[in-house]
Amino acid sequence: MAVIGIVREPEGEARVAATPATVGSLRKLGHEVVVERGAGSAASYPDDAYADAGATLVDRAQAWGGEVVLAITAPGPEEIALLADGATIIALLSPALRPDLVESLAQRGITALALDAVPRISRAQSMDVLSSMANIAGYRAVVEAAHEFGRFFTGQVTAAGKVPPAKVLVAGAGVAGLAAIGAASSLGAIVRATDPRPEVADQVTSIGGEYLPVDVAVEKSTDGYAKATSEAYDRRAAEIYTEQAADVDIIITTALIPGRAAPRLITASDVARMKPGSVIVDMAAGQGGNVEGSVAGERVVTDNGVIILGYTDLASRLAAQASQLYGTNVANLVTLLTPGKDGVLTIDFDDVVQRSVTVVRDGAVTWPPPPVQVAAAPAKAPVASGRQAQGPEGEAPAKKGLSAGRKALLIVLGIAALFAVNAFAPAPLPQHFTVLTLSVVIGFYVIGKVHHALHTPLMSVTNAISGVIVVGAMLQITDPNPVVQVIAAVAVLLASINIFGGFAVTRRMLAMFTKGGQK
Repeated sequence: MAVIGIVREPEGEARVAATPATVGSLRKLGHEVVVERGAGSAASYPDDAYADAGATLVDRAQAWGGEVVLAITAPGPEEIALLADGATIIALLSPALRPDLVESLAQRGITALALDAVPRISRAQSMDVLSSMANIAGYRAVVEAAHEFGRFFTGQVTAAGKVPPAKVLVAGAGVAGLAAIGAASSLGAIVRATDPRPEVADQVTSIGGEYLPVDVAVEKSTDGYAKATSEAYDRRAAEIYTEQAADVDIIITTALIPGRAAPRLITASDVARMKPGSVIVDMAAGQGGNVEGSVAGERVVTDNGVIILGYTDLASRLAAQASQLYGTNVANLVTLLTPGKDGVLTIDFDDVVQRSVTVVRDGAVTWPPPPVQVAAAPAKAPVASGRQAQGPEGEAPAKKGLSAGRKALLIVLGIAALFAVNAFAPAPLPQHFTVLTLSVVIGFYVIGKVHHALHTPLMSVTNAISGVIVVGAMLQITDPNPVVQVIAAVAVLLASINIFGGFAVTRRMLAMFTKGGQK
């Protein structure tokens, strides 16, 4: 049985690495949990709640002396000295930016797992602390901007005059950026967004934003994280930022590249072009900043009255919610590391997730891990042979669609088949076949004009058409033939399931757009 220590974070960090709820999850895995007194007080988790969850309240030295230590902030020299020999620490370690910390942990013979190194693959989503915290930080960035802006986000028309909506530019449409776009859009602002990945355009649009494309080809990411952009992209993007700076009221920057300083997106001249009272939230201020003039952890007001917020504790400002998500991510990782649920922590380097997060193992530095391929490049088409001509670089040519002549031929054959059925089939088959054919054609063109995002509610509602089947089957259920009765009964059952299922799906989808408490 391993003793897991939950430590109190240093001054300025309100989050805690485990909540009373996740303490229960850790204990179910066979671990003993000790919590430093006051560890969760800043996040509104009192000591009594931890005690009720089965944890033991201890002092600082005992918490740091556990076999496994869960933390948020990377340990300093004093905390490293408190770690027990052979202990395991799980925290945000930033190994790419802090090789000195990695070396210090290795010298102590510690095993260190970096939560900010979780690979962005589907299986690891439940442990992805960076995404959880970025989601909260993106939302909080909008709240901070709205507080400083001091005006409406949404437009209004009142008896006293018209109030225009705020204009918001979000640089980067990752997890934090999308959260910021959604929050600003829900407040009624006009939201625009940039990102080097054109595939995020649909995501931006779906939550109320407008995607501003940078028409320059960029290298696609293969590990789920942002890549450094080309000089051509940077030049065009800089032009867009300059144009937008003179027009928007609020800019929120979220661009980060793992293992590197944050890229500079907004220059001092861009800031100078903004209107007095405008607000910039630089979410990358802690890694060098996306905005020239931002200072990590501080609020800066420029000479032209632009407010630049370089807060690095955005997630911590929603401490209770952030601790809940962080603690759940950590509990999921510990669950992976405790396959036997017997309180024994084991690290399997054959598991890509465990290998990726392990920075130091029993004193041996294991960082960086082998690259993880999370976005496979499109497979090349098989090389053409024989009479088939090859395309550029030996690739098979793209599959061609039907020619106009073939399409016309198929239409003529379809019309001929329809007339043949009407001419030779016994009544009432021709009428039924004609209705079916027309229904298919009309349905194709009607549904083809509906946006793909609405296909699910559309099809779930149209399931009510199955009511026609129910009526017809109920008329046949009184037939004296037992076989007909059985078939009719089955038809009633299946069609009823289709109807009720369709309305159930529709109700659930509508509930997603309903405010809490309203029906």
